[in-house]
Amino acid sequence: MIEVLRLSHRPFRDKRITTHCALVARAFNADSIVYSGQKDSKLESTIAKTAANFGGKFSISYQKDPIAYIKSRKAANYLIIHLTVYGMPIQDKISSIRNKDCLIVIGSEKVPPEVYELADFNISITSQPHSEVAALAIFLHEYYQGKQLKKQFTMARSEIIPQEKGKLVNSKLYK
Repeated sequence: MIEVLRLSHRPFRDKRITTHCALVARAFNADSIVYSGQKDSKLESTIAKTAANFGGKFSISYQKDPIAYIKSRKAANYLIIHLTVYGMPIQDKISSIRNKDCLIVIGSEKVPPEVYELADFNISITSQPHSEVAALAIFLHEYYQGKQLKKQFTMARSEIIPQEKGKLVNSKLYK
């Protein structure tokens, strides 16, 4: 089970970034995304509609207290993975993380120091400033060793058909 926790969502500032984090989490085979900060029904609706339309079992939910949520997942034997530019390089740690239940924590505004302490692994994708969207995609790609790129999503209403040029979406009831 792979869950993503997006810290400190702010709809007026983060609506596209949090949406993109959720889309990447879904497309790259996470099971769910949980967000904290300000509750955002529009975000939840957008992600639920995408999952219903393009298939798979992906969910989004809100948690008011992210530290309590991290502690609950830790108590349930999840590895807590905090993606941060200040962490250890992914290539040095990914083999200790693969095939385990994980809560992947990604920040927004300043991350509370307690997150660094609760994390089993503070992981960097590079030691340079970058986007949490990119960090999440690369982490999940490494976790699944690229196998998620061939995932078939069940119960899809629509399917994107690869094209050299143009766009083609096949709309149907279910796979």
